[in-house]
Amino acid sequence: MSDVSEEEWRSDLTFILESLDDQQYKKTLEFLDEIPRSRKCDTSREQMPATIIQHYGLPGSISAINDVMVKIPRNDPRLQNKLKPHVEKLRQEQEKDKQGKKRKRDEDGVLTDVTQNQFDIQNQQKSCQPTNETNATWRKSIRDLESSTILETDGFVGKVVQKSGLRPYQTKDKARKCFFYLAVADETAGVKVKVYGKDRYDEIEVGSSYLFSRSLIKEEKVIMVTKLSKVSQTRHVDVPEELEMEATRLIYPESPVYSIKDAKLSADKTKVSVEGTVTEIDPVEKTKVNNKRQKVKTQRFHLKDETGSIWINMWDEGAVGECRGLSVGDVVKLANMKTHKYYEDVSLNSTASTRIIKVQSVGVQNERIEILGIKKATKKETQLDAEIDHQLHTFVVATRLLAKTVGFKLTGDFKGSLLDKLPFSADAEIRGNEIIKITAASKV
Repeated sequence: MSDVSEEEWRSDLTFILESLDDQQYKKTLEFLDEIPRSRKCDTSREQMPATIIQHYGLPGSISAINDVMVKIPRNDPRLQNKLKPHVEKLRQEQEKDKQGKKRKRDEDGVLTDVTQNQFDIQNQQKSCQPTNETNATWRKSIRDLESSTILETDGFVGKVVQKSGLRPYQTKDKARKCFFYLAVADETAGVKVKVYGKDRYDEIEVGSSYLFSRSLIKEEKVIMVTKLSKVSQTRHVDVPEELEMEATRLIYPESPVYSIKDAKLSADKTKVSVEGTVTEIDPVEKTKVNNKRQKVKTQRFHLKDETGSIWINMWDEGAVGECRGLSVGDVVKLANMKTHKYYEDVSLNSTASTRIIKVQSVGVQNERIEILGIKKATKKETQLDAEIDHQLHTFVVATRLLAKTVGFKLTGDFKGSLLDKLPFSADAEIRGNEIIKITAASKV
């Protein structure tokens, strides 16, 4: 049994993260590159310890945080007194593990308890082992599943790289139930998994890794997970990017790639994929849709290639989420869009299977901007029209940050007071269409 307590580590990790100032916390998340960017943005500081342990595992998270505290640096006793006991326990366990492995070798250095071949296989699987049972015969790699016909006693571990929406079906008794698809991959291959049961839909998250076992059924190249099957979350599995893409296409085969010119000439509702450079990004809005009671999140951006340009409309929470981290200047591939014609105007609408794949990212940009207009101003955020290199863009900035820049208090008619100061120049740090830091270029 491990001497390292997950409950104690989670408590002390919470203390460590809460002890960091905003800049130190931001740097910590930047160093934790096993956690997807979307999870970093959506997870509160209070919930982050659980997310770190989820993606790194218990020993991996202790090592990662220890490394990060050196880099920040935060070597003060207040913080280190919480961290070092866990690091020491982890070191002691690793020493015990090394001694145990050493006893498995005879005087000539040959493995005695397991064959050399088994040892090699265990080393290959080490990165995704959920337990210390490294010689478990029930466990298969996803590549091994291709030649397996019976999986009732077999299991596998993999990272969920994509999840479909819920899909209804009828049983023989005409009862209406649901299933959904997962694209799961490990370091060897990807597989399409069909999961029965609505209750598991919210439990299984994209980006997390799971152990699938017990009563699995294989039909052709699809693994069926029934109500008798066991699904449990496990430590993070490293998957090469190309295998993630291959696995995703098992659920969402990509539409043909068109140039923007050819996409605009296609018939209405043609499924296409396009590639180009992002030239403009509008803020997220809420739009009324005819067949829905509530407004849905929408976001649009402009894309161009050597043949032309077109507006991209992203609909619903999932599609808007694909836009997180998107910046003007990024070269992207948009997979599985659908043409939308309105009189002579042609745009591309997102679908349930739309994915944004970054080909080349510009990251955070530092720019001199000329603020020319105010589209919208609330206590939380302000939407600005600003000029960069003779081109007009719309940006979002936290209102408190903008108020500090111009020396206003958030009282009275903030928008009216700001309009009186226009136009004015500022130096801005921009990520996507969001201004994350801004200073006036001259006295406003």
